[in-house]
Amino acid sequence: MGYPLQGKRALITGASSGLGLAMAEALAEAGATVILTARSAEKLETAVACLVRRQLDAHARVMDVRDEQSIAAAVEEVRRRWGGLDLLVNNAGIGMRTVNPDFLSEPQPFYKVSAAGFRDLIDTNLTGYFLVTKAFVVLFLEQGRGKIVNITMNHATMRRKGFVPYGPSRAGTDSLSLIMAEDLREANVQVNMLLPGGATETGMIPEEHKETIKAQFGLLNPAVMADPIVFLASKASDGLTGERIVASEFPEWLRQREL
Repeated sequence: MGYPLQGKRALITGASSGLGLAMAEALAEAGATVILTARSAEKLETAVACLVRRQLDAHARVMDVRDEQSIAAAVEEVRRRWGGLDLLVNNAGIGMRTVNPDFLSEPQPFYKVSAAGFRDLIDTNLTGYFLVTKAFVVLFLEQGRGKIVNITMNHATMRRKGFVPYGPSRAGTDSLSLIMAEDLREANVQVNMLLPGGATETGMIPEEHKETIKAQFGLLNPAVMADPIVFLASKASDGLTGERIVASEFPEWLRQREL
């Protein structure tokens, strides 16, 4: 999709693999400078090295979305090295397997989820979005413009048996995003949501279940996020805020809006 992004600066959390890496690659291929962040320095450096070998403008920054000092240090590096930011993509998250490794075959009721497991997932998937946006939005307010994309999931996931706390974390993402959009509307900062539109072939799905899910339901390639994230980073999406875009339905969404 032809939306040139030369001169745009984007930062993506949870970008060492899966959806985050796919979006980073798409943005860099469109000409953007892309800062990939994640907790694991090793995985991050490997991912960035692959992009750099293709002469893409990609950079690594270790950052923990649960740690305010880690986030603040990243904000200052972005300010110092790139002078600001045009797009923030909140994507870092952990899945159900952190509280129940067998969540697909043996879903467990919410009352069997440990308090520690619940807090850890919410701290990453929901509070992390809040902390990162709260810190980076300062750059957008200084510039008088900016774009934020929060990655979320299907509404069915928010109601699925055995999906506490992942479902609540993403329901919270939707509400948080809509309120952010209203809070920032007059500041010329747009906030939108993007979701794949189905189960996606990422590390959140245990390897032992991937083939079964593929056979029964199919698995989306993370590259499904490429066209919509490039669109959301581009001038074509200027003024668009509070939208919830399903990546697998993106061409039809565009057609209906004649964008």
